[in-house]
Amino acid sequence: MPTTKDNQYLQPWSQALYRIQIEGLLEDSWSDRFAGMRVKTRKRADQSVVTDLTGPVIDQAELLGVLNGLAELHLPILLVECISRTKTEEVTNRNSV
Repeated sequence: MPTTKDNQYLQPWSQALYRIQIEGLLEDSWSDRFAGMRVKTRKRADQSVVTDLTGPVIDQAELLGVLNGLAELHLPILLVECISRTKTEEVTNRNSV
């Protein structure tokens, strides 16, 4: 069974904090389309762009919606990582720092 970094079991119906990394540029204005996740871009040494989306996802259905939205934009998904399974308040506090 998949576990998070803090070794708690993850359930399909449970909320969790995710980081999704994609190849290419996604501007901050796309945050609302992707479950309000924080959008952060960076350049690699070769000047190619990588975008990280980080934020709380209510359940696996919402995660699938985010991933499908990225697939519709033809953006290669490099990483999907469950950072932790936590309550909304804790997740919101992490994102606001």
